[in-house]
Amino acid sequence: MQKRPPIGTPDPASHEPRLYRVVADRIQALIAAEGIPAGARLPSERDLATRLAVSRASLREALIALELGGVIEVRGGSGVYVSEVPQAPSKLPEGGPGPFEVLSARRLIEGEIAAMAARTATDGAIDAILKAVEEMEAHHANKTTNELADRNFHLAIGRATGNGAMVGSLEYLWDQRGRLWHKLKEHFQTEELRQETLKDHRRIFEAIAAHDPAAARKAMRAHLERVTRTFSRG
Repeated sequence: MQKRPPIGTPDPASHEPRLYRVVADRIQALIAAEGIPAGARLPSERDLATRLAVSRASLREALIALELGGVIEVRGGSGVYVSEVPQAPSKLPEGGPGPFEVLSARRLIEGEIAAMAARTATDGAIDAILKAVEEMEAHHANKTTNELADRNFHLAIGRATGNGAMVGSLEYLWDQRGRLWHKLKEHFQTEELRQETLKDHRRIFEAIAAHDPAAARKAMRAHLERVTRTFSRG
């Protein structure tokens, strides 16, 4: 009889590759099957998504993974090219959920957290959210400071619920923003999105400060949907 791992211990046999890794492997197989040489341009993202029968979001995550693995090069405004010195598949990054998985979870969870915060936030909690908003507005051009203020904003909303489990969920989701997320952001973050993010955060804050759960939920979801659209736009 096969020995089972102790309760609470992850079962390695149950772990399946992330979808973006599966798609990345299929792209590499297509490159090999069609004999696309080093330095050559790949088909457009739209064409690749159609040929592989995957979403644009899954395809984009796979391309970012391949870029981080040195298999391809993404050239802004030009397209995607096979690297001059491609790496082996084993060199591709493997880790947690992809960026669009995280965004999908955040839309579901953070909308409800914002609504809960609007019902329960104390004056002190509202002041903490406002401080994070003002930090982002004051330092929006500084990537490091802006990123920290962004994180503080979302965690301040979680703390405003008075529920430690909510804060823990937010910290987990934020910590999933790994190499794929930052490379995706590097390629597709725009000044327009940065400015709209500042406006979104103001709307979220104002809804929570007004103790309007429906408006807070709507504002948070609209913000995260905007980020998703920007990062998946062709």
